[in-house]
Amino acid sequence: MFLCVGLLFALFLLIIEHFLWFSSLGRTLLFWFTVSFELVIFYGFILSPLFKLFQVQNGIGFETASKIVGEHFPEVKDKLLNVLQLKQQSDHTELLLASIEQKSNRLKTISFKKAVNFSENNKYIKYALLPILIIFVFYGTGKQYVFTDSLKRVVNYQASYSPPAPFDFVVNNSSLSTLENESFTLKVLTRGSVVPETVKIIYNNDSFLLKSLSPGVFEYQFLQPKKTFNFKLFSGNVTSKSLQLTSDPYNFTPSLVSMTRQFGSVMLASQSKTVAKKVLQ
Repeated sequence: MFLCVGLLFALFLLIIEHFLWFSSLGRTLLFWFTVSFELVIFYGFILSPLFKLFQVQNGIGFETASKIVGEHFPEVKDKLLNVLQLKQQSDHTELLLASIEQKSNRLKTISFKKAVNFSENNKYIKYALLPILIIFVFYGTGKQYVFTDSLKRVVNYQASYSPPAPFDFVVNNSSLSTLENESFTLKVLTRGSVVPETVKIIYNNDSFLLKSLSPGVFEYQFLQPKKTFNFKLFSGNVTSKSLQLTSDPYNFTPSLVSMTRQFGSVMLASQSKTVAKKVLQ
């Protein structure tokens, strides 16, 4: 019963923390309340019965015990109770002591241990298995983080935690690099349980709205960037990490390279003709 009540109570509070994400103060109260509750039921279900079993703590009285024994052994019910009543008398005469001894000897032949059937406790095993079964179900379905993550936050109640965003940004470009003065189109996807209607980008201390292509799909065109800079995406309270668009000023565009080569070939051919004319002259 300690395992059943203690584990179910702890699992219930961890599930609440999983959904509500308490503050540091809330998790502090949750932690110490759980510890206090577990100590109380540990004393009630474990320590107190052990203290009574080993007579460290007073249990039930003799008369109550005799009535319980009498329910299992009706033939000695009145005799046992009569012995106890005789013993409680303040005037212990020799006749009284002899009567007590005579009645006690008649009870020695009866094994009172037969009245204690520990197998009856087996019916409580199913209650102890219930929280363990719940844990196995969560682990079997890959949902163990419901307990493990919540437990980590509750144990480290002094640390600061933020609930996860309902979605995150995914940049769908193979690389964030472009050539100097060449426009670059940024492609962005959102992934999560919520699809934002609008997404903005901020860079150079200005913010701009991305173009929505379809639900969760956006794009933005950087017009001829001349230098490398950082930018962030945001929508509502969700902000991406800092990203960087690299602009390479040292590479020429393929068309410019091709034009340069063609121009070089023409100049070289022209110079060759000029030299040939001078040789002939």
